[in-house]
Amino acid sequence: MKDFQKSDGQNYAPKGLENIVCEAGEFIVGVCRMDHGHIYGMCNGLKEAGAEIKYVFDYDKTKIDTFLKSFPNAIVVESEESLLNIEEINLIATSAIPNERFQIGLKTLDKGKDFFSDKPPFTSIEQVNLARKKVKETNLKWFVYYSERLHVESAIYAGQLIDEGAIGDIVSIKGWGPHRISLSSRPEWFFNKEQFGGILTDIGSHQLEQVLYYAKAKDAKLISSRVGNLKNKKYPKFEDYGDATYITNNNIPCYISVDWFTPDGLSTWGDGRLIISGTKGYIELRKYLDVARSNEPDNVILVNDKEEKHICVHNKVGFPFFGQLIRDCLDRTELAISQEHTFKAIELAIEAQDKAIVV
Repeated sequence: MKDFQKSDGQNYAPKGLENIVCEAGEFIVGVCRMDHGHIYGMCNGLKEAGAEIKYVFDYDKTKIDTFLKSFPNAIVVESEESLLNIEEINLIATSAIPNERFQIGLKTLDKGKDFFSDKPPFTSIEQVNLARKKVKETNLKWFVYYSERLHVESAIYAGQLIDEGAIGDIVSIKGWGPHRISLSSRPEWFFNKEQFGGILTDIGSHQLEQVLYYAKAKDAKLISSRVGNLKNKKYPKFEDYGDATYITNNNIPCYISVDWFTPDGLSTWGDGRLIISGTKGYIELRKYLDVARSNEPDNVILVNDKEEKHICVHNKVGFPFFGQLIRDCLDRTELAISQEHTFKAIELAIEAQDKAIVV
């Protein structure tokens, strides 16, 4: 069984406390293809909220065997079609190769089931448009695992502070998302832009989702974007750097920067940070560690007109997204995340990717 250490971003799978929101056997999940380790984080969150991870399919027996060590009660299904035809399944979850995720989603909704995709859920605007159309046709849900907010307690807590007015009105947002590349363990598709979508489409979509969420914005205007392969020339279709600047529709300037340059000396896969500035103060998130001070994750720095404060919220906030997702599927509500927000974040990321200057 793989050891899901936080030094390895592709297999980083957070675990939280149980917060059961449904009856046993009421919410059944089928897993369809596991080309990225994020599927473990997705399934952990769902299981902790009461879902039963009951069925699994992948073409690769090794991936199946590994998955069964974490979810030993899962039933192995012989084909994708067979999995999608199982009537009792409420939700299909996938971490297939990025440019193939949308096809699984279309088939899932056609079978009357809700869908949960790893990010990025799409690699082109055409795919986004097809998904929008399918959601409208079926009235089913297309969730995306934007884990850098939804599965990070400090990020959830920051939203609570903003809602409470702790830093006043938001005036700017800056996101930094460095990742460790771990070259020796990456599959071939990881280096092929047509398959992973480009760096802003891929890990940049995390940042765009956060920008929209914390700004309480419905849209954003792209000002400029850049991408490049600065270090890994052995892989000409790969990008290891990207950044972009936006103005949200409610006039908040935002900047994001992502890269694959996390040095080996860092104890985690990336020193992810976010700075949210307001009219009365600012919040800084040091998500995965407080570098050179503490390996404890979920550090929130709050400075406002009353105080300066360092708050560690690890194991204190939980991950409400997963329980809300389950209830949304069962009750046909929209509490976890709005469908338009889910699509808009990746749409903006793809636009930045498509219009980027190559450096």
